[in-house]
Amino acid sequence: MLQPIIDTHIHTWDLERASYTWLKDDSSILNRSWSLNELNAVRGQTNVSAGILVQAAGNFEDTELMLETARANSWIKGVVGWLPLVDATATKKILEEKYNKEKYFKGVRHQVHDEPDPAWLLQPAVIKSLQLLASHDIAYDMVGISVAHIETTIKVAEKVPGLRMVFDHLNQPPIAKQEKFGNWGKWMKAAAQHTNLHAKISGLGTAAVKGSDWTNADLQPYIEFALNTFGTDRCFCGGDWPVSLLAGSYAKTWQSYESILTALLSDEEKKKVLYTNAVKYYNLDL
Repeated sequence: MLQPIIDTHIHTWDLERASYTWLKDDSSILNRSWSLNELNAVRGQTNVSAGILVQAAGNFEDTELMLETARANSWIKGVVGWLPLVDATATKKILEEKYNKEKYFKGVRHQVHDEPDPAWLLQPAVIKSLQLLASHDIAYDMVGISVAHIETTIKVAEKVPGLRMVFDHLNQPPIAKQEKFGNWGKWMKAAAQHTNLHAKISGLGTAAVKGSDWTNADLQPYIEFALNTFGTDRCFCGGDWPVSLLAGSYAKTWQSYESILTALLSDEEKKKVLYTNAVKYYNLDL
């Protein structure tokens, strides 16, 4: 029997509905609106049975678009949205007046990798907002790209131990340099000591920086490292569509992850990483 998959990292954006500053000078295929209908057309080539939409802009318009999309697509089970974390009062207000009543609002993300300061999350007001998330049992996605971001995440874990956090895209492992595992590995091991930190196996095809020419052999060492370091109870997977299309098809991403996990894990462990852990982490109603 095929193992169903929860894709915990899907994007959709509409350039007429929200502002996406990171796309301003982008000349790739990403610089246009991307509707979930395009993913719906190819999802049948995979074993993905449920999905989570993840923040792509630091504004309410992007979050509203995702919530609307979730309501219109029954296989979408959650949204990782945006909140004005630098303003704890505003964060508290919007949570209590709106998002706590939204059944699809399951997590929050801020594009910290676009902030000049890698310690952006450690601002007192932001910490206060993150404490609010913890008190409401809302998870936080950390989209880091440097060792400094891992260090920041560890400090947040210490300050807000009740907050579930996950490293999106494994915080950019050094796949392109084929480094095993350097400072990234050292700090990810340190991070794994905090039981509220999790690892999202996602975005690894693009991290290989080979276009669509990457293979399972490029990714497997880093996936195995994550599984061994965080354990099979704190890892889950995401496809990162449509960003992942820069490195090949949606089907290729999932065929690769499934193949690697099959080689490394028992059926029971694979079920956790592909399905069960995501249900628990994001408090999904399935």
